[in-house]
Amino acid sequence: MAFSEELRQAAGDQWERVIQHRWTKELASGTLDLKVMRRYLIQDHRFLDAFVVLLSSMIAHAKSLEDRIPGCQFLALITGKENTYFERCFQELPRCTEADRSKIPDAACTKGFDQLMRDAAKSGSLGEMLSVLIVCEWSYLSWSKIVDKDATRENFVLFEWIDLHTSLEDVVAYLRRLLDEEGQRLDAEGRERCKARFLQAVQLEEDFFENAYALEEEDK
Repeated sequence: MAFSEELRQAAGDQWERVIQHRWTKELASGTLDLKVMRRYLIQDHRFLDAFVVLLSSMIAHAKSLEDRIPGCQFLALITGKENTYFERCFQELPRCTEADRSKIPDAACTKGFDQLMRDAAKSGSLGEMLSVLIVCEWSYLSWSKIVDKDATRENFVLFEWIDLHTSLEDVVAYLRRLLDEEGQRLDAEGRERCKARFLQAVQLEEDFFENAYALEEEDK
């Protein structure tokens, strides 16, 4: 069994809870409360820098130029089109100015993701870096493909977040290939460290969706 698939199966039912979460269904149907989306986007944008650090570190630790180029292209997407989407949403949604956002504290899951990404980047382990990255991209590709065909395309704040992730098939295939290859090089201890990173990331993904519904008092 491929190492990436082994890790996904280790997540068990929690993986299914993430990719079948009600947040994804409501996002696609257009029924997601924009207060929930606002909270989600503000928190998600908080660890974008940590994600860039992690992805950049993975690229630096890749084995060859051939393995680095797709990562660099993905990095350009994250720092370009995806970051621009956040900026457009913050202009569109109420109480989303920089001053407004600065008053909102980091959620526990946001702090957890930021720390996990930075710790994996500092580990120097290509496998551990990939194990975190693959959860973020594979889970989002999975849920976005499930809901895409029925998605309502009325509010860009909702449907463009789906569009950004349905286009990740090549990225996920690339990350899985690198992780599968790295898994063959690792000893049992190294594979267990990757598994721990993977499972922690899956837990944080579920926590993050749940946290989007935990509105601040001012939003209730």
